[in-house]
Amino acid sequence: MDEPRFRESRLIEWIRRETPANGVVLVGIGDDAALVRNRSATTLLATDMLIQGVHFDLASASPREVGWKALARNVSDIAAMGGQSTVAVAAAALPRGFAERDAQGIIHGLLDCADAFHIHLVGGDLAATQGPLVLTVTLLGDLAGRAPVLRSGARPGDAVLVTGALGGSLLGKHLRFRPRQAEGLLLAERYTPHAMIDISDGLARDLHHILEESRVGATLWADRIPVSDDAGRAALASGRSPLDHALGDGEDYELLFTLDEPTAARLLADQPLEVSVARIGVITPSGATLVLPDGTERPLEPAGWEHTT
Repeated sequence: MDEPRFRESRLIEWIRRETPANGVVLVGIGDDAALVRNRSATTLLATDMLIQGVHFDLASASPREVGWKALARNVSDIAAMGGQSTVAVAAAALPRGFAERDAQGIIHGLLDCADAFHIHLVGGDLAATQGPLVLTVTLLGDLAGRAPVLRSGARPGDAVLVTGALGGSLLGKHLRFRPRQAEGLLLAERYTPHAMIDISDGLARDLHHILEESRVGATLWADRIPVSDDAGRAALASGRSPLDHALGDGEDYELLFTLDEPTAARLLADQPLEVSVARIGVITPSGATLVLPDGTERPLEPAGWEHTT
């Protein structure tokens, strides 16, 4: 039997019941705009779009996973600035004939992520489309009075570090990753990174974003880059090396950051995060170089995801 199509008013009322107002959300879903209590004078703001056929495939991704990913990508951006995610709005363009159960699955995924990271989902928009499913999330974040961690602060001599393991995300991690919110906060509060970014486009490309904004270079050591087991599995199918997958696959959503040498040594000795941290290189005055295990060097190209029109 075919699933019933959603009715916008009924779905909005269901979402409203799932997201009640509280001490932070003074006016929630149901009015023309939400009213929230701001925690400080400055607010982080991130937005991201998720497109069927580009960022996910409904043949292999459940609606709940799609909802999780739509919000989690933004949480990762706020984490990379050293902030705490607070309040979100979400908009969805749903294909005509989209089942109400699947629409609710997307909302459940958004709420799973919101609950996991103490975020208030306060509204958004729904529309029907002849095109693919598109989700857009906008997320606010709080810095608790600290300065944000930017991409532009890396300095020659800094250590280059990364959380977790990289590569092979299309085997499942890109749908089920957990943003490094707690890790970003701890790094910002205790270690003060000079620069930080989340790895969404690929290690090599996202490192180049830091280098460009900071006007510096870097040397990475290939044998110190943490390569995931999924990168190895992806390499068997692709014919590329696991290292190439770690450098360029993207959607790892790990944190890439720089610290001065003494602070980096303290972090590596402490290992205070729930995920491992590895030192993979050093910031240099210019250029971008990858040192292979045999000692040979090659240019580190900005391999990874390129957003094009």
